[in-house]
Amino acid sequence: MLSWEGVSEFVAVAETASFTAAANRLEISTAQVSRQIGALEARLAVKLFYRTTRKVTITDAGQIYYNHCRQVLDGLAEAERAISDLHQTPKGRLNLTAPVTYGESRIAPLVNDFVVRYPELEVNLKLTNQMVDLVVESYDLAVRLGELEDSSMMAKRLASRTHYVCASPAYLKLRGTPHSLIELEQHNCLQGTVDFWRFQERGKTRHIRAHGSIRCNSGWSLVDAAEKGVGIIQLPDYYVEAELQAGRLVSVLDAFRAPDDGIWAIYPQNRHLSPKVRLLLDHLGQGLA
Repeated sequence: MLSWEGVSEFVAVAETASFTAAANRLEISTAQVSRQIGALEARLAVKLFYRTTRKVTITDAGQIYYNHCRQVLDGLAEAERAISDLHQTPKGRLNLTAPVTYGESRIAPLVNDFVVRYPELEVNLKLTNQMVDLVVESYDLAVRLGELEDSSMMAKRLASRTHYVCASPAYLKLRGTPHSLIELEQHNCLQGTVDFWRFQERGKTRHIRAHGSIRCNSGWSLVDAAEKGVGIIQLPDYYVEAELQAGRLVSVLDAFRAPDDGIWAIYPQNRHLSPKVRLLLDHLGQGLA
């Protein structure tokens, strides 16, 4: 059976390179540190330190043992913090970022509800379409849309989004309703920030280059243009849900609709999430579902 005896003393000596300093850190006697290290070396049948009257140096075997012991002690500390966090109310500053439109329509209202529930929080919500460096700019989490590229971050899928191709009834009456992807060449496809529209045909992803009389980096502007009969748009559900339900826009090419993509929360690779971040992740996931 594995024993914890001597591990804390060993790690303290390895990190301070001194039996006396280790004893001071642990608030025990130097003699006790020496006894525990001696017993640990005897149990492991290996020398962990080279000792002289003036210097303590860790051995190669000691360095390997230290690397593992440090992880074990860190894990134990995290386990204790996780239990204590259960009894704490979220408080302090919480920094997060989200894309502008999705943040305004979906994330900000949920964050406001979260602050109502936990009034001791101070929230900084930055809405931007720029890729923020979470570590450099000290953000607790970010909401990202679509495919993720940054593998250095942890990610939790909060929800999904559907892209619709749609146009006004007046436009479709005038120009006709497309029933195949090749027919888009005959239509005024209003463009956003990407050149290609994404579809699925016979189980494979297809990208169709859009051509039209308007290019704009505002989805709401494109929705307005489509409602006024200017052309066809492809946008995520949170732009067009109300218009589709009210009949101001009509969804077309549904048979070729691409699979839904993800709405993600990403955060730095910390082994221990604070209560406020963990609770916010759960709150966003429940709200967006």
